[in-house]
Amino acid sequence: MHPSIDAPSGHRHVAVVIEDDPDIRDLIITVFQKSGFTVESAADGEAGVESVRQHEPTVVTLDLGLPGIDGFEVARRIRALSDCYIIIVSAQTDEAETLMGLAAGADDFITKPFRPRELRARIAAMLRRPRINSPATPPGGAAVLTGAPAPQPTEAAPRVPTAASSSAVFSHKGLVVDPATRSARLNDDLLSLTRTEFDLLETLMSSGRRVRTKANLVRHLRADHHGADSYVSDADERAVEVHIANLRRKLGQTGKSQVWIETIRGVGYRMSADQ
Repeated sequence: MHPSIDAPSGHRHVAVVIEDDPDIRDLIITVFQKSGFTVESAADGEAGVESVRQHEPTVVTLDLGLPGIDGFEVARRIRALSDCYIIIVSAQTDEAETLMGLAAGADDFITKPFRPRELRARIAAMLRRPRINSPATPPGGAAVLTGAPAPQPTEAAPRVPTAASSSAVFSHKGLVVDPATRSARLNDDLLSLTRTEFDLLETLMSSGRRVRTKANLVRHLRADHHGADSYVSDADERAVEVHIANLRRKLGQTGKSQVWIETIRGVGYRMSADQ
């Protein structure tokens, strides 16, 4: 049974496939087409970036070993102009290469050779993530948090509502996250976040001082409804670490600067105390 990839009524998803191997490119195109996508493709990085600019896709698959500019630079250029999902599809098995791709702005990765159903499952998981209508976001629903958080600590909690809703606005130490518009501001300055970074930040803000484990955050990003029973790999958890590091950098959280996101060693992450 294949994972379901359903576009909202009246909406057709667009995918851009950036891959120089024609056989793999055709395979990925077929996966998308069978899932109801309109598909554009490119065999090199420059053409891929231009295709993203022209077609405003929901999802992009990206090979790292492209002729001309490499996949890392392609990811950076795409991220500068689009908040689409970027999935790295690469023969690179070096973990450092994968993490560099995530740091460049990718949301997920899959290693060649892969099964078509695996790619389809990754795409379906991304599209199940809750979305709120906004100019840069495909139609979707309100956030639903999954998994069992750690016990509530006694420290002061960020000033957030006790239950997440589509109308909730989360505020903490000058950081304001509005799920309705999918916008995040720090001291009134708009933050440029990827979809994955925004989803992680919204999850942490809505959780207050509750600790979210790395595995729980992975499952949330997958919109995984199987809870703690679903498998989470070490690579998946390290991908969350990279996304959190990117998020902290955009918040200006470096060295001895103000802290918004705390690491609970050996467990996961939570928002910092008010003081």
